[in-house]
Amino acid sequence: MLLQSTLIAVVVYLGSTWISPLYNLYKGAAPTVILDSATVTGVPDGSVSKFLGIPFAQPPTGQFRFRLPQPIPAYNESFLATAYGPSCPQQSLTLPVPASGLVAETLDYLTDTIYNVVTPSAEDCLTVNVVTPANATPDSALPVVVWIFGGGFEDGSTSTYNGGTIANRAIELDVPVVYVSVNYRLSAFGFLASQEVKDAGVGNLGLQDQRQALRWVQQYIRAFGGDPTKVTIWGESAGAFSATFHMLTNGGDTEGLFRAAFMESGSAYPVGDISRGQPYYDALVADTGCATAADTLDCLRGVPYDTLLAAVDRSPSIFAYQSLVLAWQPRVDGVFLKAEPQALVEQGSVADIPFIVGDCDDEGTLFSLSTLNITTSAQFAEYIQTIWLPHVPPEVIAGLLEMYPEDPAAGSPFNTFDLNAITPQFKRIAAFQGDYVFQAPRRFFLQQRSGKQKAWSFLSKRHKRIPVLGSFHASDLLEIYGPSDMTDYLVRFAANLEPGGDTGIPWPPYTAEAPSMLTFLDGPVPLAVTQDTYRAEAMAYITNMTLAYPI
Repeated sequence: MLLQSTLIAVVVYLGSTWISPLYNLYKGAAPTVILDSATVTGVPDGSVSKFLGIPFAQPPTGQFRFRLPQPIPAYNESFLATAYGPSCPQQSLTLPVPASGLVAETLDYLTDTIYNVVTPSAEDCLTVNVVTPANATPDSALPVVVWIFGGGFEDGSTSTYNGGTIANRAIELDVPVVYVSVNYRLSAFGFLASQEVKDAGVGNLGLQDQRQALRWVQQYIRAFGGDPTKVTIWGESAGAFSATFHMLTNGGDTEGLFRAAFMESGSAYPVGDISRGQPYYDALVADTGCATAADTLDCLRGVPYDTLLAAVDRSPSIFAYQSLVLAWQPRVDGVFLKAEPQALVEQGSVADIPFIVGDCDDEGTLFSLSTLNITTSAQFAEYIQTIWLPHVPPEVIAGLLEMYPEDPAAGSPFNTFDLNAITPQFKRIAAFQGDYVFQAPRRFFLQQRSGKQKAWSFLSKRHKRIPVLGSFHASDLLEIYGPSDMTDYLVRFAANLEPGGDTGIPWPPYTAEAPSMLTFLDGPVPLAVTQDTYRAEAMAYITNMTLAYPI
């Protein structure tokens, strides 16, 4: 009691700067690592140590705004790594929540589980977090998982995810890993798109941030007990698309940055040339007073942060009417992505590493709540032609509509018969969007790589009973950060490059002859091996269409 009273008195005297280390002194010895000539102090948390908010690149502010990430200078001043750094600037979004009713109740559940409130945001945001076993030393040589969060390339933060869940479960399974999570620039700050951006060679900055973070891992992860030769990149949604693009960039050369990849709800989906973002760029330029500037890109670098953010917020978000036709997203820039991703896959520009890629059963439901005003087949056809596929001939779109009929029993949430048809076209739109962006590209990627490298696939049908949404996009995060059996497969894959082990049932690789998927189920039988043959004709139609009519 005397120690506690004395500690409080000292804290009051010294001020808040010293609260964290003094509290840790009282709680237990604070973990430290040496980076260059700096001592970095983290947070003890049971069987793991957490090092939070470590800068991995120079602040992307001022003249570094809309430029490639710049390496961090050598660390020469000791600092605390006891709290998450700020999130990168978030695009304003509003979930399409009705005032009341079943949909409102379902989305209340969603916001309480997946779309948590992130930490305060700031433009100076390029930080990593490391969670490592408390007994790890620089000689431990542990496998490393690098988490890339999702959020439609517009929102998200490392602070939403508790890496201690993953690290602790790995310790329990006796396959300890080091967990790393990465902040990266989002929305227009990270994915500005226009001819001006292409000419300047500064497209896909969010992906470039991730790549720089992977270089940081190579340089510093040994200090935390990690082995830089045993890195698995892992992401969900935008993070999974990002991980795939890291496999496709640079001619498939990983530069030794990672040896495996684990993708949840994202693969080589079709994106067009970066000049297709021109209308959003032009609107941003006009809204910030840069329209008359001789160099509009340079002008944007000097716009006050609040002014720029307000202008970005006026662009469509992922829950706007156009939904997954994103305003700000990775595009073909000639640098990071030299061609459309599916073309790169066909060319063999793919890292030759083991990978896992899978989906939730009802990927499209969440993103179809912004189109509830579409209630007729004619309106659905117009939506597809004008918003999604303006470059595709009408007769091809007519064939697509036949593949996705308006019968609610055929729509998503799948296998729920006529239930969840909150509008006459909702389940139809959800089925199309989920297959176009997630399911068909996943299957194409696996089929193209079958026989060339080891690959596994999964399908999550858990949480199917959630009204309207079913096994919705990101519902697998409730599992893998649970933790659950999915966590076990992840950490064993990171450790052994095989997802098997004492994890329930064997998970066979995916091959052209036997396109096996590990299927996660509700109920007393939680796992089953199924075949990736569902909606075969419809998904083949989508793939042939995107290859014939690239965006």
